[in-house]
Amino acid sequence: MNTTIVPNPLSNVVSINPYKETYYNKIDNFVSELNTPNFNKKQYILSYINTRDFINSTISINRNIDDEDIKDAITSKIYDDLALDQSIEYKIEFFEMFDTTSEERTFQVFLIDPELIKNRFENIKARVNYIDCIMPAPLLIKSLYTKEIIQESGVHCFIYFQENDAFVTLYNNQEFIYTKSIPYSLIEIHEKLCELYGEKIDYNDFIHLISTENLKETTSEYKEFILKIFAEIFTKINEILTYSKRAFDLEKVEHIYIGSQTYTVSKIYEIAEYELGIKSSDFNFDYGFENTAQHIDQLHAMMQIYLDTPEDERYETNFTIFHRPPPFLRRESGKLFITILLSLIVSFAYPITYWVLTYAQSLEYALLQEKYSKLHAQRVTRESNVKLKEAEKAKVLALLKIEQDDFNDKKNTLIKIHKVKVDYPMKAKLLALLTKDINKYKVNLKTIQYSEENNKKSFEFELVCAQDKKITNLVKYLTKAHEKEFHFSLEEIKYNEKLNLYFSSLKVTLL
Repeated sequence: MNTTIVPNPLSNVVSINPYKETYYNKIDNFVSELNTPNFNKKQYILSYINTRDFINSTISINRNIDDEDIKDAITSKIYDDLALDQSIEYKIEFFEMFDTTSEERTFQVFLIDPELIKNRFENIKARVNYIDCIMPAPLLIKSLYTKEIIQESGVHCFIYFQENDAFVTLYNNQEFIYTKSIPYSLIEIHEKLCELYGEKIDYNDFIHLISTENLKETTSEYKEFILKIFAEIFTKINEILTYSKRAFDLEKVEHIYIGSQTYTVSKIYEIAEYELGIKSSDFNFDYGFENTAQHIDQLHAMMQIYLDTPEDERYETNFTIFHRPPPFLRRESGKLFITILLSLIVSFAYPITYWVLTYAQSLEYALLQEKYSKLHAQRVTRESNVKLKEAEKAKVLALLKIEQDDFNDKKNTLIKIHKVKVDYPMKAKLLALLTKDINKYKVNLKTIQYSEENNKKSFEFELVCAQDKKITNLVKYLTKAHEKEFHFSLEEIKYNEKLNLYFSSLKVTLL
């Protein structure tokens, strides 16, 4: 991860839309648009990358890999899994998705070609000199949770239409899980409208229509075609939600938030609620800014509150390649200046210093010579005493070893006796404990086997059930309820079509 040097204190935060080159400035709690941004070393500059410009994937790696090797392991695996061009050195950022039940560590990985960043931000960098942070746009939504603007948990879907992109993003229990770009940016919707209508429609007229008129009430000749396009959009979104629920084991999407870079009077969320059957609302929140009457692009607003959240509660995923220069004394020019200055001081001070040091060393030599004569006599006496004590120590250590060996023999015998009489678990008691939990989840037992190997005592239960979910719920409960007593292992659940039943082998090892 990149470490960003942040000025302290920050005088203001500048957020940038790199695709339209719009700039917003926040000082205290007032947000306003900047027409001509300039370089200011006291400002923090934040921007984003659209979803269609980066690649997002989920990667799992072995938990035994050391933390210092994580980045190399992720880089190698992402290149293999996605069959990336080895000649391109992608900029890769990631963060861990914490799941204590998994045997592997799972990471959300974001990668982008640095040339794309360079080309996209070249004009902006020429104006402001550096960019502190460039975020993947969907990760900015995390600020809505950390600032408690959205307080509910559950599965939330965010749909956002930009002029040159549109994305669907899912958060589960306030954590990012998936994002996908869809080919329905405002420009693309306008092009589809022209295609359906059969004539060229001015883009500004289209933006004016959705910004000032409600699609349900308008008498515009374009109404029928726009509604048809949105029906197509929500069909595509429904396919994404269906895939996401299956891929991430989600029961349902509880709420949809829909917004647009351009202010719209049309209540698109009502169309979504009708088409998808999911509770929906406008992607429009109270960010606490003083000038709330002014419409602010939601991505700009989320960038403006990004720094107001604690570092450990936000996603520190930074694509920037335009880092803030280090302090003067840490630069090569600063180091050269210090070297020259010190050289000048030394050159003037050398003659005086030489004569002073010569006299001081002569005086010190005489004092040390006198001190050496006294210490030499003391050293000879003490060396004789040390040799005598070492001989005595060797004898005592030999006696101590005999006593320790005798003590360890008796200790090991007592431990074995204690394990047999006290710690030995009765099989019947353990079976009663486990079968009680199995019955609680209405899972049947086909067979029970007991074995001992390398001082490890194990049971193997053949489970049978009409629903595989009951088996998985049973294993989750057992793992949580008896994590300090047993280790549970269930490799797979097989389905027998003839019997219409699920079979699985659950191995239980005593800890």
